[in-house]
Amino acid sequence: MVPVILAGIGLVGVGLYLRDIEGDVKRVDAFDSVPEASRPKKDAGAEDAKNFLLLGSDTRDPSNKGGSRTDTIIVMHLNKDMSAAQLISIPRDTWVPVPKSKDGASGGVNAKINAAYAWGGAPLMVQTVEGYTGVRIDHVAMIDFGGFKEIVDALGGVEIDVPTAFTSRHSLNANGIRHFAAGKQTMDGAAALDYSRERYDNPGGKGDFSRIENQQQVIKAILNKAVSGGTVTSPSKLNSFLNATTDTVSVDENLNLISTAMDLRHMRSDKLQFFTSPYKGTGMIGDQSVVLPDEKKAKALFDAVRKDDAKAIAAAAEASKKK
Repeated sequence: MVPVILAGIGLVGVGLYLRDIEGDVKRVDAFDSVPEASRPKKDAGAEDAKNFLLLGSDTRDPSNKGGSRTDTIIVMHLNKDMSAAQLISIPRDTWVPVPKSKDGASGGVNAKINAAYAWGGAPLMVQTVEGYTGVRIDHVAMIDFGGFKEIVDALGGVEIDVPTAFTSRHSLNANGIRHFAAGKQTMDGAAALDYSRERYDNPGGKGDFSRIENQQQVIKAILNKAVSGGTVTSPSKLNSFLNATTDTVSVDENLNLISTAMDLRHMRSDKLQFFTSPYKGTGMIGDQSVVLPDEKKAKALFDAVRKDDAKAIAAAAEASKKK
């Protein structure tokens, strides 16, 4: 959601809105205890590109049994002229090395990637993602995806193209059921939240992979509506949108919201590309159901990110789909 806020606000200049955001958005020390010696370096020529780590949880989802683990992990790469972005989702069950936590009580083992947050918060997640991807993270944004409802309602709904009809049985509706017809439709906040969190009843048996695709759709739809639906030109709509969004996100202490907003003022939804970190499939390790990463293909993808090469990122992502 941070790029959504900033792209929209950058359109109307800094002024009062950005001062309000600076004071309202919660800050976290995301890089505390991340050893500098272990961190990847940026490639020459890519120093001006920015890499965000977007961490999402769904604290209001009654079916979420993961405690403080993150449900959504996205590496967002902004190219050096800030005109386009690539968002790469890492499935939360991806089996990776997790470094030791600051207190030494956890980590130092291979585990599901989302365990890093439970064991060491944002700093250990940064260290784990950097170790897996080889991409240096510049900024962190933490998002409560339960806040989708308020954000979407503040925008007056978003348009989503549902690829295949399905019925959610973990809905916000009183009976817990919501049917999604196939095709383009405008969803209010409750429907968009149900759509973005559903992982059990999506067609095709894809589970979390379908949920990743749905969340990517909703993020893109929110940005599209925020910058093209009259929100940024209407003070009342803009205030409602900002109030809903700033209640939902936290960012690292080093992120300069004003300069980033101005950098992103030309961002549009058609300049966003969504990918998923390559994987070989799912399997069992001990008693845990995990996602098995395709390390060779992931290296090619994240090497392209590190080099700020959008064409190579798209090519590596396309190649990763070929089994």
